[in-house]
Amino acid sequence: MLPVPHTAIIVVAAGSGTRLAGGAPKAFVGIDARSILRHALDGVFAAAPMQVVVVAPSGFEGQAESDLRAAAGDRADLARVVTGGATRQESVKAGITALWGDIDTVLVHDAARALTPPAVIDAVFDAVDDATGVLPMLPVVDTLKRVDGEAIVAAVDRAELAAAQTPQGFPRALLESAYAAAGEAGVEYTDDAALFAAAGHPVQRIPGSERGFKITTQSDLERARHLLAASAAAPALPRVGIGTDVHAFGGEGNLWLAGLEWPGEQPLSGHSDGDAVAHAIVDALLGAAGLGDIGEHFGTVHPEYAGAHASVFLARTREILAENGFAIGNVSAQFQGNRPKFSPRRAEAQAVLTQILGAPVSVTATTTDGLGFTGRGEGISVTAIAMVVPV
Repeated sequence: MLPVPHTAIIVVAAGSGTRLAGGAPKAFVGIDARSILRHALDGVFAAAPMQVVVVAPSGFEGQAESDLRAAAGDRADLARVVTGGATRQESVKAGITALWGDIDTVLVHDAARALTPPAVIDAVFDAVDDATGVLPMLPVVDTLKRVDGEAIVAAVDRAELAAAQTPQGFPRALLESAYAAAGEAGVEYTDDAALFAAAGHPVQRIPGSERGFKITTQSDLERARHLLAASAAAPALPRVGIGTDVHAFGGEGNLWLAGLEWPGEQPLSGHSDGDAVAHAIVDALLGAAGLGDIGEHFGTVHPEYAGAHASVFLARTREILAENGFAIGNVSAQFQGNRPKFSPRRAEAQAVLTQILGAPVSVTATTTDGLGFTGRGEGISVTAIAMVVPV
């Protein structure tokens, strides 16, 4: 008999899936040989043990039970299926009524976010406290416009926006009271974090995952199929990426390079601290995992990273990789420049970078015999190669 957990996750699978047009309620449409719901549950049961409540549409409880039992394995005693309501809010409420008395933390997850990594589920669970809700989010990268009919009215500052994902986590007592208040007011909310916040409770955000996208249309379903096929084709093969970065000397203060401060050396210019070695490493790691580049995750549209040092960029990159199922194998970087004199601090730099990334990092330096902009002392050029491994 498994210990009784104090955390539960409600997996909402009661939607009709009209826009998907898959011939069945959305959660029961197949991505591959397994349904959207089954893939979502595979991620749930790969996370920390918790009570699992699946909310299914009326008439599909049996199929939901089959998927639940198949995914649960020896955790079947922690799982059950309940019937959903006419709205998402009613369905979540049905899930709440099925919670055990020992539960004090509740996660609410959309089955349609079927590829959400277990690391995100665990991160939400870890971040919930007695008073605060938790919402995984991704920065908005597209250019946004405010429109009126066919006319474009104005640009929207995307730095103030983020895209919400699930699971969303809450202290149980406050979530139950928030649902009671919403019921009395007769108000429907688009997600549980909005309902929780409307009751006057704070909600904090944590990083989400690119794999936590919602399967809503056929193109979303094809994206999910492509990702699963790619993972199945090479489930454990290491992947290699390359990154380059160039910064000119300029600005005020001291130079930051390879995670170290270099007092008395002219700094490199840039959005952050200009650490070209760290930036090239970030690009190499993200490229190896197929997760975009440094501009997408840390560029000028993310003012929170202005002036940030290597430790911030590299630690967040390591988190992004883990959230998407990758571990760092090793990294090698080389910078070209006439200064600073690197060899006396090589071991120090490698130790700092290795500690941040949790994987071996080697850094070398060379000059270009006076050729090019590095030879003229105008800046520094860096090339990095990184290996990551699916886990």
